[in-house]
Amino acid sequence: MTADIAYLQNLQQPLDELQALFDAQRAAYAANPMPPAAQRQQWLKALRDLLSNERQALIDAISQDFSHRSADETLLAELMPSLHGIHYASQHLKGWMKASRRKVGIAFQPASAKVVYQPLGVVGVIVPWNYPLYLAIGPLVGALSAGNRVMLKLSESTPATGLLLKELLGRIFPQDQVCVVLGEADIGVAFSRLRFDHLLFTGATSIGKHVMRAAAENLTPVTLELGGKSPAIVSLDVPLKDAAERIAFGKTLNAGQTCVAPDYVLVPEDRVGAFVEAYRHAVRGFYPTLADNPDYTAIINDRQLARLNDYVSDATSKGALLIPLFDQGQGRRMSHSLLLNVSDDMTVMQDEIFGPLLPIVPYKTLDEAFAYINQRPRPLALYYFGYDKREQNRVLHETHSGGVCLNDTLLHVAQDDMPFGGIGASGMGHYHGHEGFLTFSKAKGVLIKQRFNAAKLIYPPYGKAIQKLIQKLFIR
Repeated sequence: MTADIAYLQNLQQPLDELQALFDAQRAAYAANPMPPAAQRQQWLKALRDLLSNERQALIDAISQDFSHRSADETLLAELMPSLHGIHYASQHLKGWMKASRRKVGIAFQPASAKVVYQPLGVVGVIVPWNYPLYLAIGPLVGALSAGNRVMLKLSESTPATGLLLKELLGRIFPQDQVCVVLGEADIGVAFSRLRFDHLLFTGATSIGKHVMRAAAENLTPVTLELGGKSPAIVSLDVPLKDAAERIAFGKTLNAGQTCVAPDYVLVPEDRVGAFVEAYRHAVRGFYPTLADNPDYTAIINDRQLARLNDYVSDATSKGALLIPLFDQGQGRRMSHSLLLNVSDDMTVMQDEIFGPLLPIVPYKTLDEAFAYINQRPRPLALYYFGYDKREQNRVLHETHSGGVCLNDTLLHVAQDDMPFGGIGASGMGHYHGHEGFLTFSKAKGVLIKQRFNAAKLIYPPYGKAIQKLIQKLFIR
């Protein structure tokens, strides 16, 4: 009991500080509830300059958290899309902020109508460990573009990145504008219970349910970017070199620790052997060796590595065939492997893999492949490899997923002019680009009446005249 009391006393100070940060942001928003476009542009420019100037420090911090993260992958998958997103928002911000005109029904004339986009207030963002920079900056850009104050909760699994971002963002933003919150899971729980005007969470579906439950106590709207088992379908006639190489890129980037990485591949049963060889050739072309290879990223920590090894043990004990693509791993640089003869009772076919393991599921017909996907929770992404337009349309119309990429992987996420978000168990809501601005804005409908008041025609006392008017204008 004494130990529990001491623990709670030690925890109380950070929780008090957390509430104080939130209260300061709420007060700052009340003092400046509608920042002009010029001020928002200044915020975005300061952020862009900061990331550009401190890119090496960010690369080093992320690599430290992973024990090794490819510097080029950090540039490609974190810094580049972050900077592109800032640039895109800066270019389009004034247009997004303009009120949109709407039509007024003839019965309500003379009047005008418009939709005004107002900042929500204080936005909370819970950032995962797998892309700690991009998945902090992306939501931050959307929230700042919309004129909000922002609190970022960084993952306890990326302490070096969290400390650096806290220091860097503190250089350009006061804490009542943007602040970074660090801490273990207890702080994350308390963070999700704050009375945010919007809360965005990126992470596991199981944790997302807890976040949504906590937010519901305050009726806080949420955007949940979760994950799931994103399938890739290899068609009956696509060149296997094309499909294998592009799937391999999507699966090996960040060692498979990507929420939209291909989780398993559906391959025509008579092409499985050829696909395995094409895939092996593609991966070994990317990474001739794992030993001291600067391009190959490590698994984030020992707990995640043990989880992945447990998947392998469970699958092979139930009859799966493991095909390692390298002789052995090195430390937390886990060997990329294929899995054949998989079945639904294996945990690797139940959980999101989030690592360098790729099960191959054979199918006979495209109908069978669609049925396999549709019998499972709706994924965050779906990939189809085939150049037949009719089959591509079938994929779009007969399956459900957060997003689709035809004949490639991952790249749809990097498009600033498209929404990104899940469906069902893979999440709810969207952000990126204009959709991010809209997510973090209140679209306020405004009707403006003129001095002449035609509405008097429908004031009481009611009689036959109003009945005739309603009949003529609305019922007919």
